[in-house]
Amino acid sequence: MFKVDSQLDRQAVSAISMLAADMVEKANSGHPGMPMGAAAMAHVLWSRFLRHNPADPSWPNRDRFVLSAGHGSALLYALLHLHGYDLSLDELKNFRQWESKTPGHPEYGQTPGVECTTGPLGMGLSMGVGMALAERFLAGQFNRPGHAVVDHHVYAIVSDGDLMEGVASEAASLAGTLGLGKLVYLYDDNHISIEGGTDLAFTEDAMARFAAYGWHVQRVADGADLEAIAQAIQAAKDETGRPSIIAVRTHIGLGSPKQDQASAHGEPLGPEAMAVTRQKLGWSAEPFAVSDQARAYLGQSKAAGQALQAQWQEAFRAFAQAQPDLAAQFEAQIAGRLPLGFGGEVPTLGPADGKMATRAASGKVLNALAKRVPNLVGGSADLAPSTKTIIAGSGDMRPGQPPAGRNIHFGVREHGMAAIVNGMALHGGVIPYGATFFVFSDFCRPALRLAALQGCKSIFVFTHDSIGVGEDGPTHQPVEHLMSLRVMPGLRLIRPADYGETVGAWACALQGEGPTVIVLTRQGLPILDPALGAAEGVARGAYVVGNCDDEPRLILIGTGSELHLCLAAQKELAQRGVAARVVSMPSWDIFAAQEKAYRDHVLPPTVRARLAVEMGATLGWERWVGDGGAVIGLDRFGASAPGGVLQAKFGFTVENVVAKALELLN
Repeated sequence: MFKVDSQLDRQAVSAISMLAADMVEKANSGHPGMPMGAAAMAHVLWSRFLRHNPADPSWPNRDRFVLSAGHGSALLYALLHLHGYDLSLDELKNFRQWESKTPGHPEYGQTPGVECTTGPLGMGLSMGVGMALAERFLAGQFNRPGHAVVDHHVYAIVSDGDLMEGVASEAASLAGTLGLGKLVYLYDDNHISIEGGTDLAFTEDAMARFAAYGWHVQRVADGADLEAIAQAIQAAKDETGRPSIIAVRTHIGLGSPKQDQASAHGEPLGPEAMAVTRQKLGWSAEPFAVSDQARAYLGQSKAAGQALQAQWQEAFRAFAQAQPDLAAQFEAQIAGRLPLGFGGEVPTLGPADGKMATRAASGKVLNALAKRVPNLVGGSADLAPSTKTIIAGSGDMRPGQPPAGRNIHFGVREHGMAAIVNGMALHGGVIPYGATFFVFSDFCRPALRLAALQGCKSIFVFTHDSIGVGEDGPTHQPVEHLMSLRVMPGLRLIRPADYGETVGAWACALQGEGPTVIVLTRQGLPILDPALGAAEGVARGAYVVGNCDDEPRLILIGTGSELHLCLAAQKELAQRGVAARVVSMPSWDIFAAQEKAYRDHVLPPTVRARLAVEMGATLGWERWVGDGGAVIGLDRFGASAPGGVLQAKFGFTVENVVAKALELLN
């Protein structure tokens, strides 16, 4: 993008390095070493290769840049500021402070130009794989001969810590398997970790590992050799059949008295070391100063980026003339708009259709929706036949197959799967989902947390939701998982009780903002009468399913399969002259967001006798049952036996629900 000028390049590298160090010094907090060591390769990437428009950070065909080593955030903020993004010098001076646009680790949605929230190591690397997957899918969906409307790369800077994390190994292995040739990573190979040299804990040949994954591997011996770095990046771009990683031998804290020392990693250099560094780099003594020449040189990005986007827009206009329907669909998908009548293929089922596990219901709904929602795409962690998450009639995402195949085989890589799903969602244009057994949501949890933190539209389908799993035993029976995910801010969790509620769960996931977790049964369940309005009830989080003619003396609250226990117990109580209301509460968070009048309508404050029934931890239910209520739950691990036997042994029977209800009333 830039006309190369070696003298100005050196000034630019020094400007990036010293701005980063100044940010950390002023905040008296942060990580100066990585930005200083990686400034040269970051500059080469941003000035010569990265196709981006600082005036429009959301341009659909931009290259994506991920700073997976998120602790080096000052590097990214210096780059964004100098290249003309809406990030002022005052914001750089406000690094790591309250309500600044320069938080301690990059945060999606808070800083223009930040593509994803990084900090937990390995996550950025993995989300980048998801972005590359989304690019491949959209290119296959829309590109036509002579019209390449989707054609961009995903770049990242990754660290030793990233490569040590298991999630990175999972994602890198899949990227190699899928041959994601638009993926180019720069490895900041500085040989230093927080505790000292990386040889304390990381002596493997990591690049040999990536070669074994199927990556194109290169090494640059000198991290300050701009031309060698540029040649390696170009070679990586030319390798279209494999993802690429370039190990660049850098020096943490380059140019400072703390160079190559662990102390440069996570603390300010200090005034004396800063003074020595400025002198060594021939830089102004004034903090946050940038020479006019360096600022003008890097400021070329704005005009260059606007020109690139203008060229793409002209190409898109030609595409729209040749393929008007496809162009309209592309614009709708990028904008996140759902097709009108997207649920039109979803059949209505009722009690006469017999029992159906909600995982089977979900599979039926997913395939019906896929007919109308062409960018619904995803897969499972090697469990698709069990989680029912295969889109029938669609190809797979793998080399040699139709590029727009919608089924992703993530392999036994739950953590990587969830992170990749987040990356796809952040890329935009697709609605991704990932599936596994609910107990294995433990492996996904850090990625679920980042989905919630970023507010990205990821869908997670978790089946085999309770001790109803049966013979597989406690290792496969989730107990504490519902509660542990309910406390996560920004995560929508829905546990439907039947087919109709499963329809509602998917509708909420597609129409809502942010991530959704749908929790489903292995065992078959009765289908409720459609007249009860299950789908509409899910949209409000809780609703009255089994009312009674008289004023209720008791409210029974159930989720998932346990709702049917409550309905059966209601009938038994009625025979004993006890009027009970049954409430289905598939989603605590959606219900809690409803207006007080609706919440009081569903759970009248005057009815203090409330009994919740759920095959999971009881902690937290006091919020809904109050002082006068009780919970039938499970505060221990399960066991290996048929599911029906376990439910009886642990008290999930009509008889026990009735007994507990009468005990409450007495």
